Amino acid sequence: MANQRAASVNVLGGPLAPCSSTPLTGFYRNGCCDTGPEDRGSHTVCAVMTAEFLAYSKYVGNDLSTPRPEWGFPGLKPGDRWCLCAGRFLQAHDEGCAPRVDLAATHGAALEIVPLDVLERHALP
Repeated sequence: MANQRAASVNVLGGPLAPCSSTPLTGFYRNGCCDTGPEDRGSHTVCAVMTAEFLAYSKYVGNDLSTPRPEWGFPGLKPGDRWCLCAGRFLQAHDEGCAPRVDLAATHGAALEIVPLDVLERHALP
């Protein structure tokens, strides 16, 4: 099959939980942080946006807060859940402004980039 993807398993080894349907997230816009060969950015970390992280992301060149209606993108605000690129999450962690993470909704493929202990430090309570 042309659109075959990795099994949807989270970083804890269980089934991948949905991240967000409002706004609709995921590389495949299916509400989950699924990944596959087409997802070169590894959009696998289900994160809860904060004002600090959104400002940081904009500063490093990925403006997630400005609506882009031409792409069907509403713009994110604090409290929204979004599938982040694992590398960007790790970069934000290294800079001290990583958002909280929903481990049950974070794809296991994120572990290829972000160590589990780093994700756990930012896990939702």
